[in-house]
Amino acid sequence: MTSTPGGPGPGQVAAARAQVRRVRPRDAARMRALRLEMLADAPLAFLETIADAAARPHAEYAARIAYTAVGTDTAQFVADPGGRLVGHAGGTVAPEEPGLTVVYAVYVTPTWRGTGLLGDLIDSVAGWSRACGRPELMLEVVVGNDRAYRAYQRLGFVDSGVRVPHPTIPTLTELQMRRPA
Repeated sequence: MTSTPGGPGPGQVAAARAQVRRVRPRDAARMRALRLEMLADAPLAFLETIADAAARPHAEYAARIAYTAVGTDTAQFVADPGGRLVGHAGGTVAPEEPGLTVVYAVYVTPTWRGTGLLGDLIDSVAGWSRACGRPELMLEVVVGNDRAYRAYQRLGFVDSGVRVPHPTIPTLTELQMRRPA
């Protein structure tokens, strides 16, 4: 199959998979562009608005990327086919549960959905989590986001039964899903 310049089209498999790796300090500008895309495409899935993210100075993005590029407390992984970034997943410690990594800010750009990239991103967070001595992953999904819920089920996440209020939109509820790292 052939792929389009921005990645594979709907239902297509990428001719060459995107490299999934931990962010690097030099990714700051491309990560900022991906963050703005994430917020525009799925505003309910993230904790800030596109206006707030767009107003943040580049130096703040650069500092955040440099921080998450190393260490065992927080990490960000990106999908990089060359050119613009097409996916992201982060992981961070859960101080109240030392064996748990909280997965956050998971996103795959629309033209790359259905290619297995989501699994590659989650696998990267899981590998980092295991290497840090944390054998379990947890993530939260807005109740009613059935597409995301089903995608995470396919990756082995199970609904824990825990429901929590959305941190920024009081009318929404999130459900927690867990799986081994």
